[in-house]
Amino acid sequence: GCLCASSLRIPFILHHQQKLLHRASHSMDTIIAIQGKGFVLFAANRSVVRSVVVMKQDYDRVLRLDDHKLMAFAGEAGDSVQFCEFIQRNTQLYVYRNGLQLSTKATANFTRNELATALRKNPYNVNLLLGGFDEADGASLYFIDYLSSMHKVRHGAHGYAGYFVSSVLDRYYTPDITLEDALVLINRCKDELSQRFIVNSVGDFTIKVVTAEGIRQISPA
Repeated sequence: GCLCASSLRIPFILHHQQKLLHRASHSMDTIIAIQGKGFVLFAANRSVVRSVVVMKQDYDRVLRLDDHKLMAFAGEAGDSVQFCEFIQRNTQLYVYRNGLQLSTKATANFTRNELATALRKNPYNVNLLLGGFDEADGASLYFIDYLSSMHKVRHGAHGYAGYFVSSVLDRYYTPDITLEDALVLINRCKDELSQRFIVNSVGDFTIKVVTAEGIRQISPA
């Protein structure tokens, strides 16, 4: 017998719903970064969510590229790890080959170029915040998305956090913000997320800061 149109649409609808749940689980990743006077502060949630299930609660989304650079990532787990480790290894390889350290700006442009190249072949579903400290330029922060667009920013966020905390960052951020005030601002963002999400999957944050002295991890307040 013939199949009716509604029966043909059922597999498509189920597939579309699965894609939406898959995309939503990636959007639950929360990464936030704030550039201050002589530092860049990173915060990322530690939980890994799949649909409505929390799979893990100790995941580190802030990767150390070298002694003065950090990269926070959000997106598809496989793509995120593979791409970020690829960037990490290549920046280290550049040092071994040339004896020179890439600046934060150069690292951000290299990262954007690799995303743009992959976009036309096998794209990575990963969004990034890349920040560091250079002797010549001081602290800097770059916002990079999966479509390989890049902007130098003072603060940024990816995931659903971007919708909820951007207004908080705009309201309380100042160009001369101190590290202590930036930590207070991160807590404001976390409180906002806790209020907005129906199910509180934010959990604890990994908080790291990069300064002229290097990288250190800060215990959540």
